Amino acid sequence: MNFIPIIMKYSQYTGIFAAIALVIVCTLPWVYIPSLQLYLTGINGRSSADLSFGSQIKSHGFLATAMIICFFVSRIWSKRLNVFLGAINLAWAFKNFLIFSMCRGGECPEKQIGLYLLLVFASIIFVMSLLPKLDVKK
Repeated sequence: MNFIPIIMKYSQYTGIFAAIALVIVCTLPWVYIPSLQLYLTGINGRSSADLSFGSQIKSHGFLATAMIICFFVSRIWSKRLNVFLGAINLAWAFKNFLIFSMCRGGECPEKQIGLYLLLVFASIIFVMSLLPKLDVKK
């Protein structure tokens, strides 16, 4: 069975589902810092008064919302914008993975499932944005 037509047929719905799941993943724990006994998430990125990663759900939520709108709009400009936004979202997720999992002061945080799911869903969104569903005029 050929899976390419099936994947392309449901690429828009898969991208929308992955965008919603990406925002939900921001509420899951991303890393655990044993010395502080603290879980960091995409909502709460403050580990101390000196070290704050910010609220990453704002940026991922904005990009996911814009991409969901672009998945619904059936115009060539929206599909091109969706690829651009998907690349930015994937780069932002990769940046979060690196920054949150980096060792500081000789202590390495324990990576949690949310950090891995962030990369997975951002990758799925990007791949689905590369497979637009457009009606071709003859």
